[in-house]
Amino acid sequence: MTLCNTCHNDYHKGKIDLKIKRGKPYRDAAFMGIMRWAFYNQLKETYTPLGIEVKNTYGYLTKNKRIENNLPKEHCIDAYCIAENLEVKLLDKVLIQKKIRHHNRKIHKAKIQKGGKRKRNQASYLVKGFRLFDKVKYKGQKCFITGRRATGYFALKTIDYTKVHNSAKSKDLQLIEARGSFITQNIERSG
Repeated sequence: MTLCNTCHNDYHKGKIDLKIKRGKPYRDAAFMGIMRWAFYNQLKETYTPLGIEVKNTYGYLTKNKRIENNLPKEHCIDAYCIAENLEVKLLDKVLIQKKIRHHNRKIHKAKIQKGGKRKRNQASYLVKGFRLFDKVKYKGQKCFITGRRATGYFALKTIDYTKVHNSAKSKDLQLIEARGSFITQNIERSG
């Protein structure tokens, strides 16, 4: 909210009450605004000598191309429009890839038990042969382990965090791929 100098000072002195809430921070947008140009210039410096053209685009141009070609709003469609090769046939499936964390940095629970003992916050590295974010097959469906219990029960979700099962037995799981830095899954396009 924008205030004049007098009202701003009165607000901080407690003379007036505006009943305002702090809005959404724009740190991420500011960061992207700054980093975009650094990233663009680095790409240009690296690839222009190799004869590869590096161009910048804007969201309004992508949206315009999408509307002109009567395409649905999806991230993969935006990438398709940015690539400017609209004669290519779209595939029915897209490859989704996400970066995952490697560690839970909080080693101990916040609450200290009687006798000053601190309870560990981290589960074992391997539980019944499975790790966090391993790709598994559960009743014919491919999903990822997003939670584990020492008893051998696992929380399973797809890459878009759709819950598959909250407490699946380890006997019902078949390992497809051990976790890496990224989790990857082919999914059907919605449009």
